[in-house]
Amino acid sequence: MWPFGNKKAGGKNKDRVTKYKRVSKETQIEISHFNIDGKGDSKVSTSIGFLDHMITLFAYHGFFDLDLTAKGDTHVDNHHLNEDIGIALGETFKKALGDCKGIKRTAFAEVPMDKAKAKVSVDLSNRSAFDFQERRGSSANEIKDDEGYSMDLAKDLLESFANKVSMNLHVEVSGEGDMHHYLEAVFKALGMVMDKATQIDPRRAGEVPSSKGIL
Repeated sequence: MWPFGNKKAGGKNKDRVTKYKRVSKETQIEISHFNIDGKGDSKVSTSIGFLDHMITLFAYHGFFDLDLTAKGDTHVDNHHLNEDIGIALGETFKKALGDCKGIKRTAFAEVPMDKAKAKVSVDLSNRSAFDFQERRGSSANEIKDDEGYSMDLAKDLLESFANKVSMNLHVEVSGEGDMHHYLEAVFKALGMVMDKATQIDPRRAGEVPSSKGIL
């Protein structure tokens, strides 16, 4: 079973609001407010400008209310802070979801961004799995680190997020875009699928979404 419990089975809006803090010798991250059933309002400050933009898109397209501040040893590089933000977001989602009773559990979305496209699918299965495939066109340019960020950093964040939520997360990017366009499509699609998968299905009548009766 999932380690956190909602106040009421099925998860009313007020039950899926939480906060989270993670402090280490390398990073300090605080999510002072998170609401799965929000309006997409966010305040994001990570000290990595490109990542601020991606998380803002994620919250907006997922209708998640999110207040997140983070800082860390970016004088070394952006890896520690980036990965720990993925961990913090994953822990926050799992805490807010509680026992997952009544949720739809699985979802898929496909989002274009100019010449780039991203497909994202999730299963909130209480089993961690992450897969990221790049199927770029033969004429696509080599993807280079830009704006203080990279495709590899995005993969690290997404894998940490999937591991902490304990979910299957599959991502595929294709087309002939640049890093910015690929990742913008990914984070928009991720917000959409997390919104769909976490919605309460009244037909579940508060049951765990598994034929086994347990996740």
